[in-house]
Order: sequence, then C-alpha cells, then structure tokens
Amino acid sequence: VQLQASGGGLVQAGDSLRLSCAASGLTFSRYAVGWFRQAPGKERELVAFIARSASSTYYRDSVKGRFTISRDNAKKAAYLQMNDLGPEDTAVYYCAADHRILSDDRPSFGDYDYWGRGTQVTVSS
Repeated sequence: VQLQASGGGLVQAGDSLRLSCAASGLTFSRYAVGWFRQAPGKERELVAFIARSASSTYYRDSVKGRFTISRDNAKKAAYLQMNDLGPEDTAVYYCAADHRILSDDRPSFGDYDYWGRGTQVTVSS
C-alpha cells in the first residue's frame, strides 16, 4: 500500500495550492481520508477529513472557508484545495487512509491505517 502526497511548494501569502494524494495497493473507496500537517516544533494536527463516500467532511476551525477536501474514488485520489494561504499554514502535509464501513463517517484525529510521505508547504509573508 502506498499513499503519495504531492503538490506542495513555496508560495506567498494569499496564494493557493492544491495537494494531491495518490493511493495504490488498496481498495481506495473503502477508506476515509485525512489530511494532516505538522509544523516545526508542533504536534501533528488533522486539517481535513473526508468519509469514504464523501458523505461527510471535517475541517479544523483555522482552515474552514479556505480549504476544501475532495476525492475521486475512480482515480484513487484525494485532494486538498488550499486558498488564501498564510504563514501559519506552513508545514509538512500528509495524507492518511483509514478503513471504514460505509456508515462510519466520523472524523478520526490520529488512528489511521496507512500514511503517506509528506509534502512541504511553505508560505512566505
């Protein structure tokens, strides 16, 4: 099983980025997906979550209205559209997959089955 996050980069405050998470080796549609980030010296935090059927989503307060999580089960991919980025969004971003029954659409804040390697997002002021 592999999860590969991509799309990070160095941008200026107010810019946008779209992160992608490509999955292989698993039945992607059976997994909920979370996007996490970890800034230097800080704990990893859940940024956004999407249920396996996209029936529900979750966003941490600091990104609501700016970030949008989505998925394409046919392409085995999940995305995180990030708009109006600020220096506080600087971090390594990770995607993670958590096997779920269809009816379980609750966000999970740390216990995921698979984790991908991160992609660096740096926002300059």
